[in-house]
Amino acid sequence: MQMRPHFFRFHQGEKVLPFAPEEYEMRLKGLRAIMAQAGVEVAVFTSMQNIAYYSGFLYCSFGRPYGLIVTATECVTLSAGIDGAQPWRCSYGDCLTYTDWERDNFWRAAAHVAGQGKRIGYEGDHLTLVQATKLDAFLTPSEKHDLAPATMQQRLHKSEAERDLIRAGAQVADLGGAAIRDAIRLGAREIDIAMAGRDAMELEIARRFPQAEYRDSWVWFQSGINTDGAHNPVTARKLEHGDILSLNTFPMISGYYTALERTLFMGAVDPDSLRLWQANVATHELGISLLKPGVRCCDVTAALNTFFAERDLLQYRSFGYGHSFGVLSHYYGREAGLELREDIDTVLEPGMVISMEPMLTIPEGQPGAGGYREHDILIITHDGAENITGFPYGPEVNVID
Repeated sequence: MQMRPHFFRFHQGEKVLPFAPEEYEMRLKGLRAIMAQAGVEVAVFTSMQNIAYYSGFLYCSFGRPYGLIVTATECVTLSAGIDGAQPWRCSYGDCLTYTDWERDNFWRAAAHVAGQGKRIGYEGDHLTLVQATKLDAFLTPSEKHDLAPATMQQRLHKSEAERDLIRAGAQVADLGGAAIRDAIRLGAREIDIAMAGRDAMELEIARRFPQAEYRDSWVWFQSGINTDGAHNPVTARKLEHGDILSLNTFPMISGYYTALERTLFMGAVDPDSLRLWQANVATHELGISLLKPGVRCCDVTAALNTFFAERDLLQYRSFGYGHSFGVLSHYYGREAGLELREDIDTVLEPGMVISMEPMLTIPEGQPGAGGYREHDILIITHDGAENITGFPYGPEVNVID
């Protein structure tokens, strides 16, 4: 009987990557410096964010493990046979395809590249207990080191190519916002309005990036009570006169997330709602003015907390005031070291990308009930910040007749 392979190379077609080869070489050079400093011989990555960042390949797991092995000389993605040669076409470097004819062929492929008895780097915030046990069994590391914090720090500093892609994403988000605004009318359903924004964004991404793969762009359009949470899904609720509305567009380009979020009202705004909306807009503008190099995230948070507290609104703050951008999504990745929260003391530096997005949630039954939020994306520069969001905000422009 012919033996079936545990893994093999399936290479066909041309490489299609989000960035030039020089970009990935620069990232891998930075990673290898991190590895050298930690005394790591082999990095074994399993998360979507790090595999995409260092190789360009954004996997679709469906319950299967995927990986990236980086040594001093090699960069090899590990992918499942169900995906054919697509992972190789979308990976910088080599790619091994593992078969499902025997359990744990993924780890046999990993051992083939990584060897055994080496000093291994892994991601402590992603590797599960089950997979960590298999790593130990198949790679028998002499030492292990968590590389997740250091690789996150590398991802926080965006290259020029990344900043260009993020700018394009912000422009696509604005275009989706305009399509949503045009679709808002009395009696329309949230789902129909959301689809108008999503379709507009996907068509624009395809126009700007004709060689890319298109996936994961989405819209959360919320109305009335559905605005109370920032991540509430779309429903079939129909818009009514006086509704508070929340417009949220999220174009995804090659794993890079951007966003636009705006408060709107359907028809007239009552005085209590107007007061709250204006207070949140003022907080938003103050926050934007504070984002500059040399400032700590926690200090920005403290200033905005004081601003809300002086207006007796701090108790209605829903979450932190902003976060990093890059290779992240609503279901993978999070550069948690760059968030505008009380417990984050990261200093803003040129090349970082961060949002300003204050939100107030007023419970049902209270005057002005609903969720108020605005969201802009800013690139930290040497002397300030570049706001790359263009969609207008505030009561003067976002009350829909």
